[in-house]
Amino acid sequence: MFYAALAVGAPAVAVAGAAAAAVTRFHLSGEDLSKYDDAEFPVAFRPHPDSEGLRNVHDYLIENFIKPAAASGTAKEKLAAKRKRFDQVGLTREFDCEFRDDIARAGKIKVAGEWTLPKDCDPSRRILYLHGGAHTVGSALSHRPIITNMANRTGCAVFAPNYRLLPENPRMAGVADCRAAYEWICKNGPDGGGKANSVAVGGDSAGGNQALSLINWVRDEKKRAADAVFVISPATDSTFTSPSLRENYKTDIMLQPLAEPIQKMPHALLLWAMWRGNRISPANPAVSPIFADLSGLPPTLIHVSAAEMLLDDSRRYAAKRAAHGSPADIQIWENMPHVWHAFDRMLPEAHEAMDEIAAFLREHGAAAR
Repeated sequence: MFYAALAVGAPAVAVAGAAAAAVTRFHLSGEDLSKYDDAEFPVAFRPHPDSEGLRNVHDYLIENFIKPAAASGTAKEKLAAKRKRFDQVGLTREFDCEFRDDIARAGKIKVAGEWTLPKDCDPSRRILYLHGGAHTVGSALSHRPIITNMANRTGCAVFAPNYRLLPENPRMAGVADCRAAYEWICKNGPDGGGKANSVAVGGDSAGGNQALSLINWVRDEKKRAADAVFVISPATDSTFTSPSLRENYKTDIMLQPLAEPIQKMPHALLLWAMWRGNRISPANPAVSPIFADLSGLPPTLIHVSAAEMLLDDSRRYAAKRAAHGSPADIQIWENMPHVWHAFDRMLPEAHEAMDEIAAFLREHGAAAR
């Protein structure tokens, strides 16, 4: 009886296995991006040798990322502690800007956020900044160092929305919030309604992912295009196929705790886990902007470190944009940590990088000064 049951069940198991393999291949995986690994396109390399500042950042990352990840506690407790730790960055120092709470509204969506207003800013020139944090942590508060440095350099009013995060919300909830914030900022400034004379979009890490996804949507929906876009260490491929995810694992201390499960899990299983956790295929262009048509996009500047795991997410994205006739400017900085722009009190390179971004925005008419 037992062997007979196995014999009867075997075809069903085979069919289920074939179906799962087909879903993995054609729905969850996306196109093969390895064809962009050897592509030739303009890249600016910024050499930066080891320094005392980098060693101080290294120690900071050990204390604030490696040790907390290894500490005891439930996943929920660790996430709450990490969110609090991130937000403390914006609460424990003084900034030479005004902060003003506001709510972005588009359709039925309302997104709370914060305006950052430098002295003598032009409220008609606006930047939408989308914070990083692996879609699970981060806020306008946590990213005040980057946002204030950008506001002061450009004279623009910068709005940072607190888009909905995982795991409490589906991934597309955060995407919808960023889209709503963009529509709103084009028509509303810090003092109320008023058409924008220029709009730029920026973001780091997960926020860089949101920014690149957003500009695809803006183009497809024929909305007002951003005048310029800048992304810092962006995640572009949510299927996790970039070689640098493994090759730079040891040199990217900030992302090590997040990437450890990715290193150990079989890739097919990882794709299914991402699908279940995000409630959308990881190959969908809304969450993996590299899988979209990348033609007809606004001027874009990419900053990425040669030492970080997301290096190839940026290189492959830039290569595909070049192949689609919409090249992006990409700068690869040596030795820097993931999103080094945030370490403005430790790294001179953080200020150098912000100067480069501000110059890029001025070049494309997206800055007030």
